Amino acid sequence: MTKKARTNSDWSAARPVLPATGPRRLALYRELRGQIEAGRLSPGDKLPTTRDIAARFGIARGAAVAAYEMLAADGFAEARVGAGTYVAAAVPSLQKEASPQLRNAPDAVAPLPGTLGCSTADATTLRIFRMLMNRHLTNPSPRHFHYNDPAGSHALRVEIAAYLKAARGVNCDPEQVIMTSGTQQALDLAIRALLKAGDPVWIEDPCYVMARKVFAASGMQVVPVPVDGEGLDVAAGARLAPQARAVYVTPSHQYPLGVTLSMARRLQLIDWAQRAGGYIIEDDYDSEFRFSGPPLSALQGIDGEGRVIYVGTFSKTLLPGFRIGYLVVPWTVRERVLEVRQLTDRFPSTLAEDALAEFLRDGHFSAHVKRARRRVRAARDALMTALEEAGLEDGGLHVMPPEQGLHLVAHLPAGIDDGALVEIAADAGFGVRALSPLYAGATDRRGLVIGFSGFEAEVLAQAARRFIRDPRFLALSGR
Repeated sequence: MTKKARTNSDWSAARPVLPATGPRRLALYRELRGQIEAGRLSPGDKLPTTRDIAARFGIARGAAVAAYEMLAADGFAEARVGAGTYVAAAVPSLQKEASPQLRNAPDAVAPLPGTLGCSTADATTLRIFRMLMNRHLTNPSPRHFHYNDPAGSHALRVEIAAYLKAARGVNCDPEQVIMTSGTQQALDLAIRALLKAGDPVWIEDPCYVMARKVFAASGMQVVPVPVDGEGLDVAAGARLAPQARAVYVTPSHQYPLGVTLSMARRLQLIDWAQRAGGYIIEDDYDSEFRFSGPPLSALQGIDGEGRVIYVGTFSKTLLPGFRIGYLVVPWTVRERVLEVRQLTDRFPSTLAEDALAEFLRDGHFSAHVKRARRRVRAARDALMTALEEAGLEDGGLHVMPPEQGLHLVAHLPAGIDDGALVEIAADAGFGVRALSPLYAGATDRRGLVIGFSGFEAEVLAQAARRFIRDPRFLALSGR
């Protein structure tokens, strides 16, 4: 039986590139051998004739003949009389140290019920937003084809300014609104534009961990200031760091404790900023979700001296995946913030901005928030019912139904390992976060921070019941 010759159909793509210097026969040998070992030339592939390969590479035919002879001698090629030279059927191989393999990114996994940071977009919202996005893709604006304003779409900033004035009492011109890719970028822009390494900055204690990290990573002197039933203790902050240059605060719904900064403290904080020449960075992350009575106006709305940097986001109301947030800045710092914005991230996504501007302008956002608020409230109530049914007060777990926001705190007695409870909850399919690590230093406060946004009410309640019935939870809680 004769072997059927197989001609390499893609030799032109696989052909080697020889180095500029060095013996030609060795260079050709090494390149061909490397291609055979890498599998780019397969067993049975026919190699070009020595005359052809010499012409291709501009080398002497004798160098090509010598290279082929070396390949055959080493077992990488075989010469067939009257047929030519072929890649050997059994190519020798050397044991090589295994190279590290890059791990494939795991597929996205749905968060466990109770996980923080989940949004509440529904089918109606997604359908409308998809329609708006399709409209702008079908008839794209000329803005999509060149570099955008670093502040973002003017049309969107007009809608945001109008919304903030009506819903949050924020006093601003559209030109004071600067679009960002979320809260984290907003904080980074404010830090880069207004502060310098070593500046003391007050942060709430406990606090949103990523905010604390971004201040620390930027070289700020982070000063944790205690939070009590009225919010940030301004007097304590003035004692701890009277020369602070800024304060980061969540006044409408303190994260994670959920308290609201009292009006007396608000006025005290603004007075401090005016006297110290410092800035208040107001993170108003979930004020749309209030279930009883109107929220207090934003700090920015009662600041008459341009000391408040207002931070807002659509991550909680729409989808974190949109990556759309914004800053409202005083006129005095606008140009500095825009300069940093342009240097670090030239401009936001024009396509998403145009769709969102229409979503706001045509009333879809207000309707969406109303629907989302009803779902979130139902989930909160179902979670509270599940926790109350367990009689957790007997075990020392104290939970108060929050009147605002997207999470609650279940307080535990001192000495209980809230980190261990997080692991037990995860085993039960319930996503919670420990309270104690959210403090800057050692604390005897223990608790679980539980989200109730983005989950069906009964699914959330069932996850909570599985957790509180787990024997390990019962043992740790002393029940």
